[in-house]
Amino acid sequence: MARKRKGRLVDGILLLNKPLDISSNQAMQKVKWAFGAAKAGHTGALDPLATGMLPICLGEATKFSQFLLDTDKTYQVTAKLGVRTTTSDAAGEVVETNEVAVTAEQLAQVCELFRGPIKQVPSMFSALKYQGKPLYTYARQGIDIPREARDITIYSLVVERFEGDEIDMTVHCSKGTYIRSLVDDMGQALGCGAFVSKLHRSQVTDYPSDKMLTFEQLDACVSKAKEQGLPIADILDPLLLPMDTAVKCLAEVTLSPEQVIYYNNGNSARLLSDIHTTANPGDEVRVYSPTARLFLGVGVLEEGHRVQPKRVVVREAV
Repeated sequence: MARKRKGRLVDGILLLNKPLDISSNQAMQKVKWAFGAAKAGHTGALDPLATGMLPICLGEATKFSQFLLDTDKTYQVTAKLGVRTTTSDAAGEVVETNEVAVTAEQLAQVCELFRGPIKQVPSMFSALKYQGKPLYTYARQGIDIPREARDITIYSLVVERFEGDEIDMTVHCSKGTYIRSLVDDMGQALGCGAFVSKLHRSQVTDYPSDKMLTFEQLDACVSKAKEQGLPIADILDPLLLPMDTAVKCLAEVTLSPEQVIYYNNGNSARLLSDIHTTANPGDEVRVYSPTARLFLGVGVLEEGHRVQPKRVVVREAV
């Protein structure tokens, strides 16, 4: 006997404005509960002390969460000078204090050092895996694991405010950037040390920040549905972004009508004969049916005007 599914089938992406003092997984579980969804996942964890945009993928959208992990992000950061902590943020223990005698000119010079392509050594308090365990599990045991510097890009680093021992910055960066490590490195370059006292992620790829929802707004929607006797889907599902927004960085292709079933079954399928695409053979592409432009998933473009499925959207038969 087949196991009964827990939760309903709902596909899409919610832009959550994550509050303080809650982990990304806890936040995701709250969203999953609110929607009564069978499946959910988050993209790009935020620390409990960080707030801001956390895309939550529901249902089939979880198949495309990696694409959001790989996109660039924008953060509003407050750095506290003169202090280093074990975690490079306010949650850690103070390990070093120094006098702050930084001028605006010195700060500008140091900021310039960290713009563009740079190397960064990930923090021990990161979720990067070593022998199957996140680095922070070793850090909490006082074990230091050698880490290799990684290539990242700081597309822009703008100082919004510099007063005394505090700096407010907006940082637009590539995937894999650890803001805590960036601030700690900047503090070292300034000769006084620094840690992150406040962190807010304002953007993931080009998702609009005004589409973010708070838990209070979600709770109000759930209460509205109960008060009016409406299905939760009627109130909450319109708040979701389409799942193909996670892969809009990819070129799109459309299958010929008779080839849709081949693609859905995991087989190489032929494109519409008159379609033109900017993709080259070997590139990943987002795939659509010719009817109502239905998103079918992500495939790899092949020679001969064909596409091989890589991620296929499974929809419940009506």
